[in-house]
Amino acid sequence: MSLTETDADTTLQLADLLARVQALEVSDAAQIQKKNKLTIIAWGGDLDRIWPTTILASTAAASGMDASVFFTFWGLFAIVKPDVRITGESWMQKMMSVVNPGSAQRAKLSRYHLGGAGPAMFKRFADQRQVAKPEELMALSMDLGVRLIPCQMTMDLLGLKREDLIDGLEEPIGAATAILEMREAAVSLFI
Repeated sequence: MSLTETDADTTLQLADLLARVQALEVSDAAQIQKKNKLTIIAWGGDLDRIWPTTILASTAAASGMDASVFFTFWGLFAIVKPDVRITGESWMQKMMSVVNPGSAQRAKLSRYHLGGAGPAMFKRFADQRQVAKPEELMALSMDLGVRLIPCQMTMDLLGLKREDLIDGLEEPIGAATAILEMREAAVSLFI
């Protein structure tokens, strides 16, 4: 089977296109310098989302990576102080705080909550197997230099104030700054 002139032209055009795409990829890679950094967007406040978030963040920091966790929407409730119960000013904000108990210590499971027995069972397993709980991993993460960052927009939306959140957090930021955090990270996760 012989190549026609049209087939040869198409092959040359594809080779040229591939070379240009590869040149653009090299150029783009040079523009964005990825750091040895992990950024996690913690948007889920369930125990089975907070736990892996804190495990990954503390492990990354312990292994020498820069790490940051941006807490937004339901994930923000994981960093509410344990003794803060009702937050917000409007009745709707107050209702949201009632159905989303603050702190990692009160977090529910996304599945198999079992009327509160599920989280208690997981915490008992953790005690039996000497596995740190999320609130312990969060403290360890901060000790290791992980930046725990609340979302300002979500705080405004849910009526949370800075004093409602645990101590040691970074200043709240918006989505644009969170995207900059993610852009320079070698690894970005949504949990």
